Amino acid sequence: MKKIITISREFGAGGGEIGQKVAERLGFRYFDKELILQAAKQANISPEKFIKFDEQAPKLFGFTQSLFDLYSAPLDERMFEAQRLIIREIGERENCVIVGRNANSILKEFDNSLHVFIHADPYWRLQRLKKEKMPDATEQEISGHIRSVDKARRKYCTYYTDTEFGVAQYYDICLCSSTLGVENCIDLIVQLAKS
Repeated sequence: MKKIITISREFGAGGGEIGQKVAERLGFRYFDKELILQAAKQANISPEKFIKFDEQAPKLFGFTQSLFDLYSAPLDERMFEAQRLIIREIGERENCVIVGRNANSILKEFDNSLHVFIHADPYWRLQRLKKEKMPDATEQEISGHIRSVDKARRKYCTYYTDTEFGVAQYYDICLCSSTLGVENCIDLIVQLAKS
């Protein structure tokens, strides 16, 4: 049986919901944004500041950083390191489902782990977000937000782990929630975790 399940996800693909339900079915603890608050406390950084930088690479990462190396690494590095330590502590002590925060890379050498990536068709994600989380937003606004969040997650992943967000080789399984359905994704992950 797998004792650690990490779920990386595209924005709007249902990764958080899938993670919560997998944790419930397996009797595991579920971790997502509360990791931010634990890490903020450990790093002596205000939770508000930590939330602002959640799953974000330093602002000047990329072209500017490579030319001048001017990014403000100390705070960003402290935040990521605090979160990394908490994720490792959780992985060492209990059965858990961890959504996001590069947990798949942080816990890659842990035995009895299952690393999952959830993706979905862009239009399906847009419709899902419109219905469930952003009913007052226009499709154009939601689409822009999807692109923005996914881009930030890709940069965050690349910056802190030297891996590529959503590339199959960094996960044990990649599931398309728009094709399989959220419930089938949950069933598959639970079945794999029990095997």
